[in-house]
Amino acid sequence: MFSALSAIISVLLLTATGWFLRHRNLIPRERWSGMEDLAYWVLFPAIILINVGTSDFSAMPVMEITLSVLGTFSLLAILCLVLQPFLKQKFAIEGPRFTSIFQGVVRWNGFVAMAIAANSFGEEGVALVAVIMAIMIPAANLLCVIVLSIYAGGSVPSPKTLAKELIKNPFIISVAAGGLINASGGYIPEVIANYLTFLGSAALPIAVLCVGAALDLGALRRPGPALTTALLLRNVLAPGIALSFALALGLDEISATIVTLVFSVPAAGASFVLARKMGGDAKLMAEILTLQTVAAAITIPTWLLVVAYLIG
Repeated sequence: MFSALSAIISVLLLTATGWFLRHRNLIPRERWSGMEDLAYWVLFPAIILINVGTSDFSAMPVMEITLSVLGTFSLLAILCLVLQPFLKQKFAIEGPRFTSIFQGVVRWNGFVAMAIAANSFGEEGVALVAVIMAIMIPAANLLCVIVLSIYAGGSVPSPKTLAKELIKNPFIISVAAGGLINASGGYIPEVIANYLTFLGSAALPIAVLCVGAALDLGALRRPGPALTTALLLRNVLAPGIALSFALALGLDEISATIVTLVFSVPAAGASFVLARKMGGDAKLMAEILTLQTVAAAITIPTWLLVVAYLIG
């Protein structure tokens, strides 16, 4: 647990470094987008591919982890949809703003989760996060596209639209490719394995630096009900639900920690891109990501201490 807390501090320092470099203009704004694209399209798929392709999933409680993450994800999605009429009536939070809250609650930043998992538990932590990515990425992308289409676009998306969103997602492609490799015996030629490892080793620091560079602390001066709702549901409630599933299903300490961690980290940066592309409230989405990231400095260590106390 102390190694996990040390890893969190390291990730937070890296996040702060990204914020400093961006806001002191040592690296101008236009260059960060290229770094984000590099991490999203090349570096992160490399680390997912090699970990999914070579991990021994038979030694992991895959079924229990699947039930934990899908159960938590489903409960959070249902809760958001149940709250939608109340938020609209009480706080005048209309469709596009609601979609940003929804994304802020059900999506998660794999960059941050994998960085903490790698520093805390090494290859085992990375492999567990990769398993959860394989489960969660298709589900989260599908559901968020549907919710955005209905509440921001006013229509139900066609199966063709949903298929396009899945097919062009590099994380889904790398998870699928890694799954095929694993199913065929998990062999990757040494030169290719080394190549993917080199690429993957650059993914986590670059991605976390980009998370810090995207923070806009000025947006947090007057947080309203939309921001507060997304913060409480994501940073406070979601980890508690995930931990409850982990305890009920008897997960070991490392697996329970990873499951809780996944639902403790802020929402994914890709949420902003999807909000802007599909008519959501992109400004609110950016504010939610910033507030959740800042609050995570307190909420992630707190929840991991709770896991250690209950299971350790």
